[in-house]
Amino acid sequence: PCCPAKGDLSDEDDDNEFFDAPEIITMPESMGHKRTGSNISGTSSDISLDEQYKHQVEDTKKEKRTRIPYKPNYSLNLWSIMKNCFLPLVPFQVNFNEPLSMLQRLTEDLEYHELLDRAAKCESSLEQLCYVAAFTVSSYSTTVFRTSKPFNPLLGETFELDRLEENGYRSLCEQVSHHPPAAAHHAESKHGWTLRQEIKITSKFRGKYLSIMPLGTIHCIFHSSGNHYTWKKVTTTVHNIIVGKLWIDQSGEIEIVNHKTGDKCVLKFVPYSYFSRDVARKVTGEVTDPTGKMHFALLGTWDEKMDCYKVTMGAGDNGTEGRQRPHEAEDSRMLLW
Repeated sequence: PCCPAKGDLSDEDDDNEFFDAPEIITMPESMGHKRTGSNISGTSSDISLDEQYKHQVEDTKKEKRTRIPYKPNYSLNLWSIMKNCFLPLVPFQVNFNEPLSMLQRLTEDLEYHELLDRAAKCESSLEQLCYVAAFTVSSYSTTVFRTSKPFNPLLGETFELDRLEENGYRSLCEQVSHHPPAAAHHAESKHGWTLRQEIKITSKFRGKYLSIMPLGTIHCIFHSSGNHYTWKKVTTTVHNIIVGKLWIDQSGEIEIVNHKTGDKCVLKFVPYSYFSRDVARKVTGEVTDPTGKMHFALLGTWDEKMDCYKVTMGAGDNGTEGRQRPHEAEDSRMLLW
């Protein structure tokens, strides 16, 4: 019933009574549940309850999807969006988004979780750091053609991924802040590692491109050794915002620190340049001990692979100790990812 207006409370009709509608439960005939006058208990005279339940489970059983459906192939440049603004009932804004939430996108960092499984088995902390660095780079491999933005989750929304039986880990992601948007991610594996991160995203529009800068720290802890690694993400740049085909690049440096031993790895994501002869999406890295001595060199791309080269010290031209270059140590090359 409608609420009375202010001051009309005395005019309320006491004779009006309201009752909830009775619940009517109908059973489909296909289930074979027929109620007769002699059937006082309400059980079926034709099919037992167990058979009914089995029938129902078979009818409602659905196959799980193996991939996310394709998004509509609409143009995403700024000019087409401004043009669509003048047309009524055109849902142009959703074209920016892919059919995933930011929580699912964060969980994709675990796609190459086997790198952490292998790192947990390393006896040397320096070798372990190489695998952690490769895992760090691998989290960008899915971003090459991902020019769409994930949906912003609701406050308190969670996304759980349970791969305990298949891959030995499970992950939980939660949206913990709405303004500014922030998410917390925790993953644990029975293979001996725990990963957690908190992430906030800031962005700057520079006319022709959009810079996306993730804030927050990623922690990776190995249970047996107690090695605790931390690092931050690099800047993602979306080019050709106004006109042309969108494409994504990663640029900046990542410093991975082992807080127990003092080992460090510095990864450099080289920005794409039309005039450069270097391979596109190039990543280089150096693994050093607490004294600054380099033990491993890393080389690869953030969308394809990472190689590791053991660095040995040799004599220089003037008799001083020199460092062997990575391409000179081809026999020590090891494919990490």
